[in-house]
Amino acid sequence: MSLGIDLSPAFKQCNFDCLYCELAPSATVSKQKESVSVDTIIQELTKHLHDKIDAITLTANGEPTLYPYLNELIDAIDKIKGNTATLILTNSATLVDNNVFHTLLKLDEVKLSLDAVSSEVFNKIDRPHESINIENIVQKVKEFSHLYKGKLYIEVLFVHGLNDTKEEIAKLNAALKEINAVRVDIGTIDRPPAYPVVGVSYKELHNIALMFDKELPIHIASRLHAEPNNSYHTKEEILNTLDKRPLTMEDINLLFDEKSKLNLQELLESNAVIVNRVGNLEFYIPKNNLKRKRIKPQEL
Repeated sequence: MSLGIDLSPAFKQCNFDCLYCELAPSATVSKQKESVSVDTIIQELTKHLHDKIDAITLTANGEPTLYPYLNELIDAIDKIKGNTATLILTNSATLVDNNVFHTLLKLDEVKLSLDAVSSEVFNKIDRPHESINIENIVQKVKEFSHLYKGKLYIEVLFVHGLNDTKEEIAKLNAALKEINAVRVDIGTIDRPPAYPVVGVSYKELHNIALMFDKELPIHIASRLHAEPNNSYHTKEEILNTLDKRPLTMEDINLLFDEKSKLNLQELLESNAVIVNRVGNLEFYIPKNNLKRKRIKPQEL
């Protein structure tokens, strides 16, 4: 069970504008323009933290390592977390910053994204801020993996026609062999993307997994084994959640109690929430969210 902390709750602040992002497209930034105080986060965390929480997950409506008080926040969390693990989900780009690099070493678990290692493919998929260079990122990921004492996970998200080629997979394979990770999660688009791109099939993911060296801890990411955590959500909370993370009915059955499902039904009846089909899955998203996500990228 994970308790997430959104380090950019007001709006998206990210140094990538990934084609597959479940958030709306936005201009990339190199630092946060608006931040929540550490005291505010700790106050909220104290209210909701309990002994059934397995991990406190630092994430964001964007990139969490852009949060300017990350080091201070982690120190504050460590004082109250007890045996609960701390985890961050990051796109890896800020590991080139020495302060961020050493701050992440403090965490119990780190999950780094690495969608491509060649500059051309990386720039097409992740659409990074102009200051970001993939060669530097890969080098820092390697260095971090050999210094880090916690559990390191690597995540690769495959987009059809971009990083699913034999050539790019071979380059990823070579890089991953030099990274000391406990698991490499490979997955694909399973939520409405920011731009008109598509994922690969499960069969294709399986074939991709077979292209990596056998000694690599490749894992095909799946939500099929998720445990239910049914709880109550107001209509406002449902809209906020769906705006940031579109959900399938499978997700809803795992997350919502019966009263929350009634709130969702009323939102559907009022047309505040609509159903959007992606592949063979149906996602519930705010109606306004659909409109703003139909922006065509400058180049694919």
